[in-house]
Amino acid sequence: MAKIQAIRGMNDVLPDQTSAWQYLEKVMRELLSAYAYQEIRFPILEQTQLFKRSIGEVTDIVEKEMYTFEDRNGDSLSLRPEGTACCVRAAEQHGLLYNQTQKLWYMGPMYRHERPQKGRYRQFYQMGVEAFGMPGIDIEAEILMLSRDLWERLGIADVLTLEINNLGTAEDRIRYGEALREYLKQHEAALDEDSRRRLDKNVLRILDSKVPATQALLADAPQMPDHISPQSAAGFAALLDILDAASIEYVVNNRLVRGLDYYNGMVFEWTTDKLGAQSAVCSGGRYDGLSRQLGGTDTPGVGFALGMERMILLLEELGRLPADTGRTVDVYIAVIGEGVRRQALMLGQEIRSQLPGLRVLTHCGGGKYNSQLKKAFASGARVAVILEGDGELAEIKLRILDDDGETTSLSPASLCGWLSEYFG
Repeated sequence: MAKIQAIRGMNDVLPDQTSAWQYLEKVMRELLSAYAYQEIRFPILEQTQLFKRSIGEVTDIVEKEMYTFEDRNGDSLSLRPEGTACCVRAAEQHGLLYNQTQKLWYMGPMYRHERPQKGRYRQFYQMGVEAFGMPGIDIEAEILMLSRDLWERLGIADVLTLEINNLGTAEDRIRYGEALREYLKQHEAALDEDSRRRLDKNVLRILDSKVPATQALLADAPQMPDHISPQSAAGFAALLDILDAASIEYVVNNRLVRGLDYYNGMVFEWTTDKLGAQSAVCSGGRYDGLSRQLGGTDTPGVGFALGMERMILLLEELGRLPADTGRTVDVYIAVIGEGVRRQALMLGQEIRSQLPGLRVLTHCGGGKYNSQLKKAFASGARVAVILEGDGELAEIKLRILDDDGETTSLSPASLCGWLSEYFG
């Protein structure tokens, strides 16, 4: 009988990998708490219309990548391909947006049926930040400062570049779209198939094409800044002034439009040249019309999301994970002789109770001393506590698990004091 294996592109995260995930999650949670953002959680399944109305029907995500099916009631459901639309839906449904401001964050799996490759999977994890009810550039600046602070805490700020653009108002986008369409119509035969299909339905998405011939045509196309209203341009300039004051370096990329239709005004990506073709690790922007687009109240919104697999891959590639990230055991309790198994279990409980910060692994299942010692070394523990005997326990032995192999003896009553001092 053939073994059942995981679905292609939906990867298991094994025990020797989870410590890196836990480190990243811990850093993110602490930073978001410092900025007073609150966590929100929502389902992985949503009505398909949520994503068609928010992301846009003429996008790669909706046309090619969503996991969509009909349930037993005949309703069309989709696994969430991103989190912003879900967050807006949840906040609107539960009355969090009306005459309120909200700073929210979420973390969890998203789903897109695309070609699996290093750092990109069909089930992938995102952390997202969304701020509602706040127009103006101050919240935009805070979002960018928050993301920059995250890179600094992770020690990767030196390899990330902020690319930023101004899409203007909805009217600005329409005006620019008309000018871009008029130009590209003159060169329609030279466009790739996807771009020709988008010419009438979603012309701005052509700016995001990766086809070299299409990119060459765009070199002489109308430029977005020439079609932005003076008020929107002034707001964007003021945002850049704040970034300058905060010492956040950036590159204005006039072709940056993002792959989702709901953005307006400021959009951005943090990119790196350390991950090959997958350069973007964090993306976001303003989406003031999304709540209304989904049938809710007219609410300003701005946020970003980052791919956690890519972040971990980047940390590993650069060697920026803390040295003890993979350590899961501090103290390994070895047991020699049947008579002290019970004492070993009780001793493990006492250590955990008196020194709750320590990670204690009690050996179970028997085995010779040398075998247990090998397992102690393999566990990554710094100290082995060795219990030996057939009856009452008078003393225990401690072995420092380093090259010197220093061993000492002491009474069970003094063990916790010794461990407290050793581990600081």
